[in-house]
Amino acid sequence: MNQSDPANTTPETPSSSELIAIRRKKLEKLKELGIDPYGSNYPTTHTPANLKENFIEDLEVQVAGRITAIRDMGNSQFLVIGDIEGSIQAYLSKKELSDELWQAWKLMDRGDWIGLSGKTFFTKKGEPTIHVSDLLPLTKSLRPMADKWHGVADREIKYRQRYLDLMSNPQSAEIFLKRSQMISEIRNYLGNLGYIEVETPMLQDVAGGAAARPFETYHNALGMPLTMRIAPELYLKRLLVGGFTKVFELNRNFRNEGISRRHNPEFTMLEAYCAFSDFKEMADMVEDMVCHLAEKFCGGLKIEHKDEEGNITRIIDLSRPWKRAEYSELIKGVAGDDWFDLDEEAHRAKCKELGVEISAGMEDYEITQQVFEKLVEEHTFNPCFVTHVSKELVPLAKVNKENGKVIDVYELIINGQEISPGYSELNDPDEQRERFESQSGGETQNIDEAFVEALEHGMPPAGGIGIGIDRLIMMLTGAATIRDVVLFPQLKKKD
Repeated sequence: MNQSDPANTTPETPSSSELIAIRRKKLEKLKELGIDPYGSNYPTTHTPANLKENFIEDLEVQVAGRITAIRDMGNSQFLVIGDIEGSIQAYLSKKELSDELWQAWKLMDRGDWIGLSGKTFFTKKGEPTIHVSDLLPLTKSLRPMADKWHGVADREIKYRQRYLDLMSNPQSAEIFLKRSQMISEIRNYLGNLGYIEVETPMLQDVAGGAAARPFETYHNALGMPLTMRIAPELYLKRLLVGGFTKVFELNRNFRNEGISRRHNPEFTMLEAYCAFSDFKEMADMVEDMVCHLAEKFCGGLKIEHKDEEGNITRIIDLSRPWKRAEYSELIKGVAGDDWFDLDEEAHRAKCKELGVEISAGMEDYEITQQVFEKLVEEHTFNPCFVTHVSKELVPLAKVNKENGKVIDVYELIINGQEISPGYSELNDPDEQRERFESQSGGETQNIDEAFVEALEHGMPPAGGIGIGIDRLIMMLTGAATIRDVVLFPQLKKKD
């Protein structure tokens, strides 16, 4: 058995419980030295990453971070400290520290947090380094870090104990740092265009704005059932009625549906609405914004996707202009030019021939949509704005003036999935009521009467967009699953 294997539990390699016991003894020894092993205020001059990025020699610094590596050379020691943003090397010597400080240092392990003071220098190999003159233990970790070479490879551990993943897998840390930076930049981008950020209710009495199964709850004080929102759309449109002309919300939605590599029950969504605009102008904005994010955070418009061994499996090309194609033409391209001349029975037969699974209860437009999803969407990796879909699919968008069977919308497909829908928003209250009634099968109790009433006060013509932020981050970072871009994905409870 290889003794370097972290799973090895021979006498030469202590078990986890033995390692914890050793660390607890060190914890007590720190206390005996008069050192609080859980620290307090420690002012710093730099973060590890900032110091390394803007490194200057002979600079007096005070830095704090987690110890991620130790190279023991007897009376001389090299260590690496860092946090989510990066790390820096430090050097200390027994002869240059007091006996008390040296004793304290010898009680430190990988995974502990420490504060270091000293002067910066370059090693002979040119590595930016802190020459330590003073140190202070800040937190003693009782459990050892994951193996420094392999990190956390077990996906179950990665998702259930994300902190272990972040402290040992630089790639994961980079994804979540980029996610935060990208969301901040989206806010800046929209703010620079004059959009105003708002917050709308997450608890709603009517789950509207999308066709999805909601999470249901009950408010005791009000004595009424409520649902977690599936989309903020209907409240944002109320704000257009109220006089907002450029508005957006970037927040969580909740859908009580399946979990997959592309779906999580709670997810982050951007929705934005612009009065006096339409779906074409909104598509232009989305194209510009996504390209802006790629150039700022991904080094360009060619996004590499790799497998777990680091081999490139796909390159997504975001070069402009992005393709725009009508829904019907894309369907014809995979199912035949006569698809829209066939009846439902012929469509079902054609699906069997094409290998597209459909259910007995599907309506004809749903069969067409299934063909689109399986034969077009899942095979489209470079950006494509799919326009003018069947009007039954989106009851909140305007019908096209030239063709009453389709609506003025786009669905942006990248990386084999929908990233963003955009509409020319329906603002005719009478037509909106009819579309709601058709969608609900005539059940008036399922119609959001308050929203229709708002439209009767007059909503300006507008364009609107949604962007699935989690899917966008997946595409831009090359992540294989939504769980790799959500810090704490929903998982089944362990038995």
